Amino acid sequence: MKKPSSRIKEEIAKLQEQLKAAETREAERIGRIALKAGIGEVEADEGKLLTAFEDLAKRFRERGSETRKLPPAQNPSGAASRANSEA
Repeated sequence: MKKPSSRIKEEIAKLQEQLKAAETREAERIGRIALKAGIGEVEADEGKLLTAFEDLAKRFRERGSETRKLPPAQNPSGAASRANSEA
């Protein structure tokens, strides 16, 4: 059975709300981590910070499958143990 357009629009609106909430959670999480790392004290324009974050994201994407395979005790950065304490 086909859905009426009004029903589809309602579903889209709900999904947009869910997306906004998810983005807010992600931003807060990344923001807390960035502040702990001292990024808030760095004097740099947004373009340079954005480029640095993009490079960091690329690095994690490229190595993501490697770090996920390591048990938390073997993770050299300690990221897994810190991430668990954040939750």
